[in-house]
Amino acid sequence: MHEDVKKLFDAVARDYDQQRRQLIPCFDDFYGMALALVESESAAPRILDLGAGTGLFSGMVLQKYPDARLTLVDMSEKMLDGARERFGGNPNVRYVVADYTDLLNGSESYDFIVSSLSIHHLTHPAKRELFTAIYRSLAPGGAFVNADQVQGNSPAADAYYRERWLAAIGRSGLAQAAIDASVERRSVDINAKLGDQIAWMEQAGFADADCMYKYLDFGVFYGRKS
Repeated sequence: MHEDVKKLFDAVARDYDQQRRQLIPCFDDFYGMALALVESESAAPRILDLGAGTGLFSGMVLQKYPDARLTLVDMSEKMLDGARERFGGNPNVRYVVADYTDLLNGSESYDFIVSSLSIHHLTHPAKRELFTAIYRSLAPGGAFVNADQVQGNSPAADAYYRERWLAAIGRSGLAQAAIDASVERRSVDINAKLGDQIAWMEQAGFADADCMYKYLDFGVFYGRKS
């Protein structure tokens, strides 16, 4: 993942969580659907969070499964410092400072691999390679849940998404400096079309690959390893 992405997120690590709800107009439904898709028969599922940041989504998962064994991966040490503060000394949570595109080699298997608002920073070929690596790293019956941004099917759709998003965050009460910083972070985004992402997941081997929720350019993808 590009070093520019790391620098942009290092810069906002301290304020990241408190701004999430204001920057994501569909926050509750977006994360709510992702959390609903993490459905385990085990009380202690093994979960890998890619681009975990401050552990916002992992924190939701731990509320649902307090005994879950979580591995949080992020290339920003400062973002993971926020996760360490969130989870304290929880022995079931471990932290890996790394570029997750270099990490998945099939040596460990997981019941769930999750990601939120991270994979859209990768090039499209890197996304395809990652989906294959994720599939390989899941245990049989495991699932991949990706809450991320998507590209519209046309420039007009993308323009509409952006217009509506800017209007929503403009009404959120967020300081203009924070809005400007978020717009700058979006300058390094490489969103992929919904249909392309589902096709890449299917090509990687996933069953039931689909987009389970979408609002503007926010989508929640799901696929399982049969």
